[in-house]
Amino acid sequence: MKTKSSPRSKSRNKEVQNLIGLAELRRDHLLEYLHLIQDQFGYISKGHISDLAGLMRIATGEIYEVASFYHHFNLTEKNESEKKICVRVCESITCSMFGATDLINDLAKQLPEKAVIQHVPCVGRCASAPVAVVGKRPVLNATAAKVCTLVNNNITDPSLPDYIKLEDALVDGCYKTFKSCLAKEFTPPQIIQKITDAGLRGLGGAGFSAGKKWDIVRSFSGPRVVAINIDEGEPGTFKDRHYLEKAPHQFLEGMLIAAWAVDASTCFIYLRDEYAACHEMLSMEIEKLRSEFPSQLPDIELRRGAGSYVCGEESAMLESIEGKRGMPRLRPPYIAEKGLFGKPTLEHNFETLYWIPEIIRKGGDEITVLRGRKGLRSFSVSGRVRNPGVHRAPSGITIHELINDYCGGMLPGHKLKAYFPGGASGGILPAGIQNLPLDFDTLQPHGCFIGSAAIIVLSDHDSIPEYALNAMRFFKKESCGKCTPCRVGTDKAVGLMSEEKWDLEKLTDLATVMAEASICGLGQAAPNPLLSTIKYFGDEL
Repeated sequence: MKTKSSPRSKSRNKEVQNLIGLAELRRDHLLEYLHLIQDQFGYISKGHISDLAGLMRIATGEIYEVASFYHHFNLTEKNESEKKICVRVCESITCSMFGATDLINDLAKQLPEKAVIQHVPCVGRCASAPVAVVGKRPVLNATAAKVCTLVNNNITDPSLPDYIKLEDALVDGCYKTFKSCLAKEFTPPQIIQKITDAGLRGLGGAGFSAGKKWDIVRSFSGPRVVAINIDEGEPGTFKDRHYLEKAPHQFLEGMLIAAWAVDASTCFIYLRDEYAACHEMLSMEIEKLRSEFPSQLPDIELRRGAGSYVCGEESAMLESIEGKRGMPRLRPPYIAEKGLFGKPTLEHNFETLYWIPEIIRKGGDEITVLRGRKGLRSFSVSGRVRNPGVHRAPSGITIHELINDYCGGMLPGHKLKAYFPGGASGGILPAGIQNLPLDFDTLQPHGCFIGSAAIIVLSDHDSIPEYALNAMRFFKKESCGKCTPCRVGTDKAVGLMSEEKWDLEKLTDLATVMAEASICGLGQAAPNPLLSTIKYFGDEL
């Protein structure tokens, strides 16, 4: 017996259909459809999920399991009668250092009727801590008064940065190298050799040779694809957004050169959802680019993440692009052979591609992360320094040189005590370890790594165990849950680290299991701050 649909159900179905359009729906666009619904209504109801499932002709449960995996999708049991503004307040390491807890409490008292206050991990603006995001609009150096003003005036849209647009980029010589590639003034092996000779290594954290990666991907039969990671969810990291907001076309040219060199048919740009202004900016500039190079570009798809740190792991990002839960894949096969949609995939961090045009034009030594102090490195610096931000400094610089020569020294009344050299996962080092070069392969003997070079500076005003616990809480929340060592280990570690006296034997055993048995880098690196605290700051336990 068939049941009749209610008028409200039919109306809602029409709303969802109008949002998505009448074209054939793609399974890998599921996250994009969910974003459209949430952007329009501020939430995703059970009815929306049911209607979307009907339009896509897939199971309701299949959509729900994807939507519920990501933090930014606000799922409700029924349609809300009143749309409240979502205010996300970062409570990660640097924001916590500068009063995030007090801000959250003040906003909860002042905006109970107008806003939903959410505690969230790093939003990629650590140099301006504390940070809140009203709708899609970031509030830097946030105070309750600033946030309340935006909420009360319903100001939730992002403001575009003052960036170099395509017309100005062309005047400055951008895309000359790409045009030379199209004109066959170079061959792909020549370009790859230039990148290899420059010694460019991946700047997302792993540090793998870029040229070698291009060679590996080219060795597998096409069609091939390029996937660019701009998820940048590591607490303390914001360098990609910094460069993207200034010169998006330098990055886009690097992406196109890489795609040409490996003969890729499609480029997928995976951008974290917190970077709403960058999404709007890239959407406009990519359209201009298609007009500038008609029939000469690979397909370019811009995809939004939905609030999941684990999607910074390369295979989890590919799962997310395919419209699934962002859970890391088992290896082998490696993504260079069977990656996105089963195709050979060149995956890169944003900044790695950003420097490609300059390396080819000028040579590598003066550009980026190369050999020792010959090259430069982009450091995201936050915490107890006078001038936080992105600082380009020589690879192998020490923490004291970085703080004093580039960051204007410590804040008044603060003395350097410790620092995270590679974001929340990079461990914690004491100030007393003098003259340690901040570079690839130099920190591992001390139980740390540089990763994406996110430096969080702690002073004598700070408790090291407190921020190690902050980092572990982050990993607990962001664990995808796929493997037991990470899912259970982070939870147990938070409990043990919350005790007044740490059980060092249990914590050390737990850290060993997590590091050796977790599937991906999240669980493997999560114990680093814990172990660093035990090793270097035992007097505080």
